[in-house]
Amino acid sequence: MGFRSTLDFLLYQWLDVGSLQQRARFADHSRETFDAVLDTCERIAREKYAPFNRLVDTQEPRFDGEKVVLPQATHDAHDAYVASGMLGAAQDYDMGGMQLPYSVNASANAFFALASVSIGSNLLTVGNANLLLVHGTAMQKSVFAANQFSGRWAGTMCLSESQAGSSLSDISTRALPDGEGAQDDPLGPRYRLTGNKMWISSGDHELTENIVHLVLAKIPGPDGQLIPGTRGISLFIVPKKMVDTNGRLTGERNDVALAGLNHKLGWRGTTNTLLNFGEGKYPVRGQAGAIGYLVGRPHEGLRCMFHMMNEARIGIGTAATMLGLAGYYASLDYAKVRPQGRPAGVGGKDASLPQVRIIEHADIRRMLLAQKSWCEGALALELYCARLVDDDHTGADGPAEEARLLLEVLTPIAKSWPSEWCLEANSLAIQIHGGYGYTRDFPVEQYWRDNRLNMIHEGTHGIQGADLLGRKVLMQEGRALALLGQRMAATRAKAAGVARLASWAVELDVAWGSVVAATRAAWSTGNPQEALANAVPYMQAFGHAVLAWIWLDVAVAALRDDPLAETPASAGVLGGAGFFYRYELPKINAWLRVVETRDMTCANLPEEAF
Repeated sequence: MGFRSTLDFLLYQWLDVGSLQQRARFADHSRETFDAVLDTCERIAREKYAPFNRLVDTQEPRFDGEKVVLPQATHDAHDAYVASGMLGAAQDYDMGGMQLPYSVNASANAFFALASVSIGSNLLTVGNANLLLVHGTAMQKSVFAANQFSGRWAGTMCLSESQAGSSLSDISTRALPDGEGAQDDPLGPRYRLTGNKMWISSGDHELTENIVHLVLAKIPGPDGQLIPGTRGISLFIVPKKMVDTNGRLTGERNDVALAGLNHKLGWRGTTNTLLNFGEGKYPVRGQAGAIGYLVGRPHEGLRCMFHMMNEARIGIGTAATMLGLAGYYASLDYAKVRPQGRPAGVGGKDASLPQVRIIEHADIRRMLLAQKSWCEGALALELYCARLVDDDHTGADGPAEEARLLLEVLTPIAKSWPSEWCLEANSLAIQIHGGYGYTRDFPVEQYWRDNRLNMIHEGTHGIQGADLLGRKVLMQEGRALALLGQRMAATRAKAAGVARLASWAVELDVAWGSVVAATRAAWSTGNPQEALANAVPYMQAFGHAVLAWIWLDVAVAALRDDPLAETPASAGVLGGAGFFYRYELPKINAWLRVVETRDMTCANLPEEAF
């Protein structure tokens, strides 16, 4: 079953996205309009992205001293994407959008990640603009958000600094009020920023006429010193080029300078930059310091920024999923045509017999089924989260609150699980290709390189684990954890009445019970150092239990319309689910053992012993 048919099944038969048209916001839509959007994006991805995936990998962005130079293919792909209207597709009509459900919007964007994640992502532009819709003033929305949704401008997220990395409490970029009248600027309270940011994706390019940077910086206290920790962090809009209240460029460059390009293992088609703010290279109104407009209230920048980060984390999980699927499809095609060896058993060593295709070997099928199970399971997880976004935004009060809580507890899994296991799928895709997979003659090595980033950016694996075990499962006295357990129980109840699924329902019950017990055991001493010492193994076990639930729920939907699993599609669903229950779910016991015992082997080993 190809990607489009898999997507259609998950959207329409499993998640019942078609029912969303009954909600007032989506009343103008139908299955036909949803399909038209998917068709358009599939075509653009096939024509403008996929043929140039290798080209943008080998022709990396370069700085010619004045501007960043990208291949023409990147400009063409970006222009086609903007023309499709997808940047603002989920927005209100009066913002130029289509009022498209987020689940359909996310599905449509998946085609571009499948074709070439390296050509460049518009994820940060959309996330930047969405943040401003929630936390910005009316003027900031009309000037900065609207021009990003139209594709006229692009957006970034500027958090990291070389001395701080993921430790945002240690950032040192400063913001000082820009003199008389600064608090009354119609674009927002005006400040001068000085500092350096790094790892800024799409931080400089010529794809759009302007770039809107969202920058975290600290406003000094009354004593002139930066406030320690995250309490002093504020958020600012810092445009690359200065604009007026009508969104017109003034002709003046802001004091934001490109300090260099990072040369990456993967995602090579996307610029990744070091930016200097306020160094005086481009003085504004004769003065050094980058002009920034405060978003929200002072010292609440991190709260605002996390609105964008959580959205970005689901996007990263989707990108990881699509890279995993790209490798799966490539290795499946290769396995179907590559002859090598003969069947095991009688005649297996008879060289006079013709060679068989490698897909006929059991171990190749194991590696293919592992990829299918991980990647299609991850796709279902990301779409489920996208559907929760729709319920959060447009559902009745009760279901909307539940969706919000489920998103909180599932976001670390939606980001981390595909980043780990779809990367492993890419490794198996290389293995199936053998030595050829290790060369640039085949695309699977690029998929692995591109995917290796996803365990790092938008919050590393360790950060996601600490967030899950240290905050998400504890919030509201464990309400989100309990709610997730209720959703699993509902699926188990449906599966228990299906003979082919009943045993998996029992196994899921046992697995989830083990996760809940381990959660309590980890915190039984109340010592965060002990509880969080094995936060990543906890997250791995938690994620596997979630994916087992997702697969069981998908299997229920597949057998509802095809009880005997007579079609290849239904057989494929049962195959993916069966692999996960037999080969993957048993792994959680080893992960949870160190969590339950609060094992300190890693934490307590003396530095000298390493």
